[in-house]
Amino acid sequence: MAELQQVLELLRKLDTKQEELSAQVESLKSSRTCQCAHHISSPTSPSPASPSGLGLGDDRIPSLPSSPRTNSGGVEALRQSRGSFSTLTSFLPSALSSSLPIALGSSPPSNSNGNSISNGGTSTPYGNLSLEAANHGAGAPGGLVPPGDKNGKKSGYPSRVVLTTYPSQAGIHPIPINWGAGPTARERGPVVCSRIKSNLLIRNSIGAHAGSYSIYRALSIAMGQLSTDWRPDLTNTHPPFVLPPTDGWFGDKIVSFDPWGAMSQEIWGKEYAEGLDVRPTISQTKAHIKIEELDVLARKGEFPVDGDIVIKSPELPAFPGVDQGVEVNTYKAAVDPVWYLPGVAARLGVDESVLRRTLFEDTGGMYPELLTRPDIKIFLPPIGGMTIYIIGDPSKLKDPKTEVTCRPHDSCSGSDVFGSDICTCRPYLIFGISEAIKCAQRGGVGVIIYFQKEGRALGEVVKYMVYNRRKRGGDSAAEYFNNTEVVAGVKDARHQALMPDVLHFLGIKRIDNLISMSNMKYDAIVGSGIEVINRYEIPEELIPADGRVEIDAKIQSGYFSKKEVTDDAVKKTKGRDWEDIVH
Repeated sequence: MAELQQVLELLRKLDTKQEELSAQVESLKSSRTCQCAHHISSPTSPSPASPSGLGLGDDRIPSLPSSPRTNSGGVEALRQSRGSFSTLTSFLPSALSSSLPIALGSSPPSNSNGNSISNGGTSTPYGNLSLEAANHGAGAPGGLVPPGDKNGKKSGYPSRVVLTTYPSQAGIHPIPINWGAGPTARERGPVVCSRIKSNLLIRNSIGAHAGSYSIYRALSIAMGQLSTDWRPDLTNTHPPFVLPPTDGWFGDKIVSFDPWGAMSQEIWGKEYAEGLDVRPTISQTKAHIKIEELDVLARKGEFPVDGDIVIKSPELPAFPGVDQGVEVNTYKAAVDPVWYLPGVAARLGVDESVLRRTLFEDTGGMYPELLTRPDIKIFLPPIGGMTIYIIGDPSKLKDPKTEVTCRPHDSCSGSDVFGSDICTCRPYLIFGISEAIKCAQRGGVGVIIYFQKEGRALGEVVKYMVYNRRKRGGDSAAEYFNNTEVVAGVKDARHQALMPDVLHFLGIKRIDNLISMSNMKYDAIVGSGIEVINRYEIPEELIPADGRVEIDAKIQSGYFSKKEVTDDAVKKTKGRDWEDIVH
């Protein structure tokens, strides 16, 4: 803790120094402006008007008062202390509250006559701002001017860079959030990580929306293609199917994403219309799965074309009369990570202070507020999330009598997409989907969870370096894990302790058929309180010749299998060299 205090004090000094330098720059600018005005003004000309633009980063704004703190979740406590969100300035001095909305490049929602719309008076049911507000860049897309001055120079931010904030700063008062509370989202509170000017003082989360894609959003802002204060139009983006709250949504069963994340458009629509920038972190939709191997399995009779779960693919005009195989109806959801830091730390068995420090240090100091804002417990990390595929009726998942088949799968683009035969990822995924289809056709539900954890969360660059080392050293099952560990430092960085969160989100209390050999996944699932009845390893006939090294190494290390692989046997399992030609 002493080291954390030293880092915090250093950051405070840096921020203070930056404020002093910024004040000097502003003073020089003002001095130069006054001199220019003196030279061009005539004795009879009126004095130049004082600047009307104010920004949250502008040093000329008086300190903002802090509101009383509360430990309860939800926005109702915030409403009691501040009133309406209509301008998000009800807690400001009256002299500022009238000018700040204009300074932020926005205005309260208005009707066609130019009159302000009261709470709940938005023109759409899912929290869209008025057209006038959109034209000011306040919320809905369309009519937005890229950030920049009248000379076309890109900007969009205050002159002073805000390196970090501190709990004791005047005006800093995050919206209350009580993770795991219920029974509704209002007791829990919204996740607000937006850094748009009107939300900067009240955000309760560190990080940025969209995970790893947040970097591309930053590039769009830097190029002037996107306003810094832009917010999405959420009309008609709500889910087409319901995943209702279950017991797992409350308490500490889910700590790595927001279970309420798919309902933001509806739960917080009124507040969003009033200016609170709370956005969805889960999106649900319906689609078809179309994979060539499933066509083959359907033709072999592995599962019937029932016209409900499995349907015939339509003919292509260019190939009349040619069987195009089948498609699978599915419900799916994309999930961005939202970490409750105390819960993640507890799940991983580390102190929260250690977790915060390592996240800060090993990202090159990307988020200083991990150290300077211990009052903020929510972190939206710039990493990939997951996609959930549900085959069958999603509402049946919470029924303990429903048969559930589940394949938790970590991404492997080399195999899943491009068919590499050095591992078993794609064939095992196809096997999992096939078993999920069969389960759904028996009246159960099949679930495929696709985690964005390429190369055991070590990344493709590391994975391909490991491939090179394996092929140059005589690829053998005995050295399989060692080859990864000497290149990456660890043999696996997926941290499966967080993986069962999604199962609790879906309401799953028992998995009848777990399509996974991983002992780490199994231990995490069972350790979280979910019963597993049957486990299925990949069938022998689906293992590619060069994937034998991976499978034997995993079985020998403790992965589930009916086959026994001894220390002597694993030394005999060899992979092909680059130069080998397989006929």
